[in-house]
Amino acid sequence: MRQWLTIIGLGENGLEGLGDASRKALAEAEVIIGGPRHLELAGAGAKGQPWPVPFSIEPVLAARGQRVAVLASGDPFWHGAGGSLMRDLEAGEWVSHPAPSCFALASNRLGWKLEEVLCLGLHAAPYARLLPLLGRGVRVICTLRDGAAPAELAAWLVANGQPDARLHVMERLGGPKERLFHATAEAWDLPPGGAPVLMAIEAMRPGLPQASGLAKAHFASDGQITKRPIRALTLSALAPRAGELLWDIGGGSGSVSVEWCLAARGARAITFEPRESRLENIRTNAAAFGLDHRMRAVLGKAPDVLDGQPLPDCVFIGGGGSQALLDYLWDILPEGTRLVANGVTLETETLLMQAHAARGGQLLKAEIAEAGPLGSMRDWRRARPVIQWSVTR
Repeated sequence: MRQWLTIIGLGENGLEGLGDASRKALAEAEVIIGGPRHLELAGAGAKGQPWPVPFSIEPVLAARGQRVAVLASGDPFWHGAGGSLMRDLEAGEWVSHPAPSCFALASNRLGWKLEEVLCLGLHAAPYARLLPLLGRGVRVICTLRDGAAPAELAAWLVANGQPDARLHVMERLGGPKERLFHATAEAWDLPPGGAPVLMAIEAMRPGLPQASGLAKAHFASDGQITKRPIRALTLSALAPRAGELLWDIGGGSGSVSVEWCLAARGARAITFEPRESRLENIRTNAAAFGLDHRMRAVLGKAPDVLDGQPLPDCVFIGGGGSQALLDYLWDILPEGTRLVANGVTLETETLLMQAHAARGGQLLKAEIAEAGPLGSMRDWRRARPVIQWSVTR
């Protein structure tokens, strides 16, 4: 297939920073597509076409057959247009000429080892994506939306336990208009700047624990929430893996779904909850942890609500277990799917004991007691025992 598309990484120094191959492609291009800033930096003139708003790669695909150049910031395949284009192109159609990414420029400007830094694109994502990542000594470089975003992010850091985080704000790195500012989150007093803008963050305080079983205080709930030690046991049984999908049936507050998504890169969850009043808590918790792109709350009672949903890698039944639900799941789940069910009532205990006898797997009974006041002394306050059945289909 004839190569018709050249993807060109462009820096803030414009044509000056391009290699011979990129210059040749621009000179020979019949169509040049990029953001207005890129088109100006490259001197695209009458050949230039700005990306549509909202963003779409359709103008590129419509020009197939002509000589086309696409302009992107730095490395087109690091938070750039390259990845979006690949969904509709074959290998023989394109070539890419990257320039140093904004993350590489920032790390070189600050003297940070890039392999030890987290690089995030927050120009179109909520700041809450940082919550599970920040901890004492963690360094992050993130792209931001515009010149007003650094002040917003500084305020978010103060509100989320990192008031003394060291911040380095960089505008138009690598070009003649480059600017660099330093501040702490709580002492932020810099006026809005201009795009493109990056913020580098050095966290100074501990963040969220990395083990399963987060404290109840981290979650919005109506009181119906899996207790922290039981949640830790449950996550251990669920055994999250990268990219896997969980069905969380009887989600309550969604705490198990949240911890599932936190535990493994790209893990996703669909949380099914029959009480409409609890959906808002589930969505609130997903958003608070920056997981609303990987967690989805669905109103309805299982098994009816499960029809038509993408099949999971793992299922957790935290409430509403029944023989009809177990039979339905056993019929539709692919071989190798993991299933974990918790119960506290005598009826559910009987159900899970019978399921264990019929299907195998592991049966666990957890009895937990916490110390509490008894007059001027203390005694043990026992929680309801939890029976847990786990099995692989």
